[in-house]
Amino acid sequence: MYALIETGGKQYRIQEGDILSVEKLSIGEGEKVSFDKVLLLRGEDGTKVGKPYVEGAAVEGEVLFHGKGRKIIVFKYKAKKNYKKKQGHRQPFTRVRITKING
Repeated sequence: MYALIETGGKQYRIQEGDILSVEKLSIGEGEKVSFDKVLLLRGEDGTKVGKPYVEGAAVEGEVLFHGKGRKIIVFKYKAKKNYKKKQGHRQPFTRVRITKING
C-alpha cells in the first residue's frame, strides 16, 4: 500500500515505514503528525484518486528531528557595474517516519 500526500507545497509518494524530509513543521520532536491532504491511495482493494483530496484518508507519522539542509551559495552580479552579492542559505526541514496509512 502506498499513498501520495501533499505537504509544504510538495508531493511525496510514501509507504508505511518510510523516512522522509519535509518542509519544516511546527511540531516538536517525538510528537505525532497527521497529513490529511492525500491525493492518491493505492492498496489491495484498488486505487482511490482524490478530487483534489481523498475523503476520509489520512497518513500518520512521527517527527524524528528537525535540521537544516546543505548550504547553497546564491551569487548575484551585474557585468561591468561593480555589483556583486554573495549569500548562503540552509533550508530547514523536518524528518518524519510514516507509521500508518488510513484510507
